[in-house]
Amino acid sequence: MRAVNPNLYGASWYGATQIAAPPRDPLTTELDVDVCVVGAGLAGLTVAREVARRGWSVVVLESHSVAWNASGRNTGFVLPGFAADPEALVRRVGRDHARALWALSEAGAEYVRTAAQEPSMQGVALTEGGWLHVSKTGDAAIRSEGALLANELGATVESWPAEQVRDVLRSPLYFGGLYFPRGFSLHPLNYALGLAAAAEADGVRIFEGTTAVGVDPAGVRKRVDTQTARVRASHVVLAGNVHLGGLMPQFSGTLLPMFTYVIATAPLGDQVREAIRFSGAVSDSDLADNHYRVLEDGRLIWLGRSTIWRGKPQRYVERLLGQIARTYPQLHGVKAEYAWTGTLGNTVHRMPQIGEISPGLWLLSGFGGHGLNTTAMGGEIVARAIVDGDRTWRLFTPFELVWAGGPFGRAAQQVYYWSHRTNELMGGRFARQREAQRRRVTPGAG
Repeated sequence: MRAVNPNLYGASWYGATQIAAPPRDPLTTELDVDVCVVGAGLAGLTVAREVARRGWSVVVLESHSVAWNASGRNTGFVLPGFAADPEALVRRVGRDHARALWALSEAGAEYVRTAAQEPSMQGVALTEGGWLHVSKTGDAAIRSEGALLANELGATVESWPAEQVRDVLRSPLYFGGLYFPRGFSLHPLNYALGLAAAAEADGVRIFEGTTAVGVDPAGVRKRVDTQTARVRASHVVLAGNVHLGGLMPQFSGTLLPMFTYVIATAPLGDQVREAIRFSGAVSDSDLADNHYRVLEDGRLIWLGRSTIWRGKPQRYVERLLGQIARTYPQLHGVKAEYAWTGTLGNTVHRMPQIGEISPGLWLLSGFGGHGLNTTAMGGEIVARAIVDGDRTWRLFTPFELVWAGGPFGRAAQQVYYWSHRTNELMGGRFARQREAQRRRVTPGAG
């Protein structure tokens, strides 16, 4: 077996520590199968495996290599929920509908946990410890969100006051937070490579270096054309991100492409464990800034910044190191050993696109920043729909395909990110000033 070329994964820490993977040749002959999946990311691999486990024949076409983009480059957080704001979700579809969606998101996370613990999975490094979503602008909003999640959506969540957060995260920037005890993290690239191997063991055929250049969804037997061959199938699943543009621009046009930047520091030992006494995953924003976790060897993986253009990750290293030092002054001067970027595909409503577009043509896309749980959820839902006629996917019909606005939509997204970041910085400064003033007026007050 050969190791996958680590350059495919942006020279990331994940690429440097990936498991070995077998070579997968391009498709060169015509095939006739039950299901053809376009895209070998986490969504495509999950739906392919689940269909094959039910006894159907499946082919996966991947233009590059398994998990070459977002599926293999993310922070590895496996969390409940969606990228959409919970309050907006309830407003849009109502309490009962939103509650059902939340339960599906939790089931998706549990799917990943179960799959990652299979004996054949190697190098997944599943780490329990939960997810802590902290506030930089005070406790009121985060407490309100926690109450909504628990009472309206049935989420398993604890509201932590500022003192409890600061006991495990020794940062001057943080206030209260929400703790999700069932959250966990893992090595996403090794999980994806293991999922691909498991899918093949269940009968899936995966072809890398095979670009789908055309889809004819008409008729009982759909046709997928590649540069060198053709696949006929009863069902076609488009499991892709913004990279579907060359094949189905009407679908990729509903996504806002955003590039995020990640670094992995050198091992920091006791220095990082004194600053971050929390073993799980941490987020201190709803957008890009910041998401991080400490690895077993003492490295700190830190994601921050977001652009509508693909920047060179090396240009963002000093900015991300500066953000680490600002958040944890005791970590000033740490060095980054790896830097990489990945592409997110965000929908306008921040919910994934899951469902049947036309008879036998399925879409799995738009997973944004909550991809590990929702790709698993979506893959299983679509597999059940194809094989068993299950209708669960209709819970996502309110989140229709909405054009993302092209270049103007991307520019608006970038302005929104900058504005949100600025407001968060200012809000945090005012919150810290108010807290300092309370302490001067009432010594011992939090």
